[in-house]
Formats: sequence, C-alpha cells, structure tokens
Amino acid sequence: MTTPQEELLPGTRRALLHRIAVAQSEGRAPSLVASVVRGGQAVWTGARTSVEGHAPDEDVQYRIGSITKTFTAVLVLRLRDEGLLDLSDPLEKHLPGTGVGEATIVELLAHSGGLAAETPAPWWERTSGALRPGLADVLGERPLVHPVGRRFHYSNPGYALLGALVEKLRDGRWEDVLRREVLEPLGLHRTSVHPRTPHAGGWAVHPWADVMLPEPLEDLGLMAPAGQLWSTAGDLARFAAFLLKGDDQVLSAESVREMRTPAAAVEAADVASGYAYGLGLELRHQHGRALVGHTGSLPGFLACLTIDEADDVSAVVLANCTSGPAPFTVAADLVRIVAEAEPCIPAPWQPLREADPAPLELVGQWYWGTYAFALRLSADGLLALEPLSGNGRASRFRSQGDGTWVGLEGYYAGERLKPVRRPDGSVSHLDLGSFVFTRQPYEEGAPVPGGVDPEGWRGIG
Repeated sequence: MTTPQEELLPGTRRALLHRIAVAQSEGRAPSLVASVVRGGQAVWTGARTSVEGHAPDEDVQYRIGSITKTFTAVLVLRLRDEGLLDLSDPLEKHLPGTGVGEATIVELLAHSGGLAAETPAPWWERTSGALRPGLADVLGERPLVHPVGRRFHYSNPGYALLGALVEKLRDGRWEDVLRREVLEPLGLHRTSVHPRTPHAGGWAVHPWADVMLPEPLEDLGLMAPAGQLWSTAGDLARFAAFLLKGDDQVLSAESVREMRTPAAAVEAADVASGYAYGLGLELRHQHGRALVGHTGSLPGFLACLTIDEADDVSAVVLANCTSGPAPFTVAADLVRIVAEAEPCIPAPWQPLREADPAPLELVGQWYWGTYAFALRLSADGLLALEPLSGNGRASRFRSQGDGTWVGLEGYYAGERLKPVRRPDGSVSHLDLGSFVFTRQPYEEGAPVPGGVDPEGWRGIG
C-alpha cells in the first residue's frame, strides 16, 4: 500500500511533475505548488518556479478563495450536530431581519436559496470589506434573483450570511470560531484569515504579453466566510483527508459524507457536464471518476482541492495568478495519474465474525415482478440489493434492530425493507416501500398487488 512519499514509483513522480510543469508553463503562472494525498497523508508534493527566491513548498501560503466556503460549511454542520439548529430551519429563525430569511440553512449551504451571485458594486473581491459594513450592504436592494429553493445558483453573499449565522450562534467572530473549532483540532496551523510569511504574492499576468501586475490583497470583511482564507498545500492535504474520513474532534464521518452528497437541483447544462453541489462541496465527473471538493479564486490566486473517494486519492493545486492554469483540470489529472499508475490494493476479504441466522435467511435471489435481484450480506453487516441484469435500483440496507432494514442510498435511501412472515415463521416475501419481492416471479400464493392469474404461466397459444 502506498503511504510514504518515497514509495510512489519514480515513473508516477515524474508524470506528476510533468503535469504541473506543463500547467505552470502553458498557464504562465508565476508559481504553482501541488500535493497528492493517499491513505490520509501527503505522498507527493511538487512545485514550479519561485516565491521569494525559492521554490514554494507545502508550507508556503496562497489565497484559496472559495475553498473557504467548505470550512464555513463545516462550522454550520457542527452547529446542526450539536442541536443548535436544523438544516431545514429558515434563516429568519436564527438571524432575523436580513430580508431573505425564508431561505433555509440547507438552501444557503447548497446555493439554492435564490440569492444573487455577487454583492452590489464595487467588485467585492478587489475592494475593502469596509465598503460593506452591514449585511444590507452585502445583499443590496435586490438580494433574490430566483424563487427560493427552486434552482442552483451559486451565491457568494449566501455564505456571508452563513458566516453571520455562525457568529450569532457562537457569540464570537467567524475567524475565531473557525480557528478554535476546525483549524487547531485538525492541525491546520498554516491556514489563516490574513497572510503569514512565507506567502505568495498575487499577480495578474497580461493576456497578450509576458508581463505581470500585482493584485491588491484586500480584507473582505463580512464576505470573509465566502473567500478570505490563506492556506498551504500541506494544510489542504490534511483537510482533504478530513473531508474523506471525518474527525470526531470536528465532524463525524457521517456528517462529512452528508457534505459530499448532492443537495441542490442543477441546471441541464450542469447535469450534462457532470456538476452538482453538496453542502459546501462541489461534485464533478472527470476521466470517468466521481470527484468531490472545491475550487477557489480571488484576484491573484487560483486553487483547487479534489478527492476521489473510490481510489483514495486527493489532490491540491495552488497558483498565484488571476487567470491561467485550470486548477480543477490539473488536480483531476494528478488524481488520475496516481490512480491509474498505482491502483489501490483492495482490502483482503474477511468473513463475518458471527453469522446471524436472521439476515442469512433473507439472502439469495428475489424477484420484483419479473425483475431478478440478488440480496447479499457483507462483512460489515449490511444487506446489499442488486439487480442481476446490472441495470436497475440498487441499495445497501442497515438493520434497525427490530427485524427491519433501512436503505442507505439511491432510490431506496430512507425506505424500509421488511421481511413478511407466514404463520409458521418462514419468510413469505419482502416488502420494500410497498413493493413485493418474492422468491419466484409472481409467485403463486404470494400477496402480489393485483393478484396472480390462477392459470399461471403459459405460451402464446
């Protein structure tokens, strides 16, 4: 299993270096640093050109833009897990007087609250937050551009509201709460609201000439929860590991899994491109892989953190230019290089420690009408329902402890699977959300809705 950096194969390391070298050269980035994570730790870090006279390493800070939103979402999920709010609560319940209080917290997290994409002028990313001293200045006179809850529309002001919500319920500044509840417990000591040496300067590269112009480094004020943070390849590598597995000091594995689950209806164009949004995380498809993470940009900086859960590979890319290299494309390529060159070694198969006779009685082949399914019991104690044709509804089910099972994903997520027994105690059929599964297709004597023709199966005649 690949863990320490030196265990990546030389060919893999060279391919990674080549990819970021092409990105930096063709994208004309003053500097670019990248890191790859596997098994919960960085296994490779590479950089091109220099910051303050030396090649940037995993400890040089870059501005990470909207990756900040993922940190803000973690703070909101912590409030939910502590019972201080429900994600279905309207914002007005906890933060009254904004004028957009009918939007729910989950809608703000998922960018489906109908809010405008940006603040009123001037361009908030390139001007001082002092120009927007109150939430009314962040939202403007027309804060809603779509009906609440109807469509995905990325909104930076929405995350300013979530930051204000955190401050209200924690009775403290967003940045102090973030440091205390997330950065310190996860050991992200080089992630901060303001830059700390060594850090990269932000540059605009002329589109038609190889010359540069420094970008202003503004304090974003109330917009900070949407894009203020500075971080490093090393810290974001650790954050990627957290987003994959969770950490009970900060957020459980179940809650970070919820963050990685699509939560907003998307437009047809986004569906076609394989884009969706969870709770503070973007979900994309690239190279046939499901990737989750976030991109970020502010004038002078580009950033991306992306995770391939199936192959346990994550990548971070940071550059100090306003435009140029495409950070998501580069990060997705880094993931692909490692996953294809050094595929994950699967964990060894192991049997269950104890065999419970109740689920064993349920396994095997079942029919929903004439559709054939297999029900299997895995070593983790879950039942898995899979169509034998390869096409159809599949789900895993967890025991409820009362003889019933609840679906964990897909069409049957949250639905109850109940074995229905005959008077002698044997299993007659399975009831799954009112669907009847029988051992034989349209089994005689089974309570199939609409009944079974008493003459049974026949030819055309």
